[in-house]
Amino acid sequence: MLTQERLDQLHLLEKKLGYVFKDIKLLNKSLTHKSYANETGGGLKNNERFEFLGDSVIDLLVSEHMVRKYPQYAEGLLSKIRAAVVNEICLAEIAGSMGLGQYLLLGNGEDLSGGRQKKSILANAFEAVAGGIFCDGGLESAARVFLPCLENKITAYAGTGQFKDFKSELQEFTQVSRGCIPVYNIIRESGPDHEKLFEMEVMVQGECMGGGKGRTKKEAERMAAKAALEKLT
Repeated sequence: MLTQERLDQLHLLEKKLGYVFKDIKLLNKSLTHKSYANETGGGLKNNERFEFLGDSVIDLLVSEHMVRKYPQYAEGLLSKIRAAVVNEICLAEIAGSMGLGQYLLLGNGEDLSGGRQKKSILANAFEAVAGGIFCDGGLESAARVFLPCLENKITAYAGTGQFKDFKSELQEFTQVSRGCIPVYNIIRESGPDHEKLFEMEVMVQGECMGGGKGRTKKEAERMAAKAALEKLT
């Protein structure tokens, strides 16, 4: 059962989002970090499944919008813009501007270590809420809530070209110059579950061309690709 205090918090967030849930428990689940679920027990579900779903929802919203708005852009350029918009840094920035962090349910340790400001947690929460709204009201509702803020980012990147999809650039380069694609390997994982640090390497024709670290595997791969491009070009 949700307490009245928690319900009041969730209703405030509904006003910010401009969407009223048919089932308010879906919003609460979207904001439940695994650290809180693990700490409190009682079979409480965390938001990871909604995060998984929301990732696809946001990809679809961004892709569909760009296909309609930029008919002159080739698939490769659209992919680069989408990668710039839906990455952890960008989504965390949007989530921060929405004040999403203050509504999260975090374990005490995660909360005390600044979890409400961590980019990975904010980006994941943004995706989870998108997944929650999709489950509650469908794709049209998700688009109504999230597309305006995503559109601002799309327009900024599409208009200035100031984005870097290092993984795509590296793959294009190696395909043309060496007739192969890069291979990413995880070297090590360190830190507690709530604050993992991943280290990756990128191999080109069996030779390590760069390494990178990040709070997610994707971010570590991105930094490894950046290092490889600096070495190869």
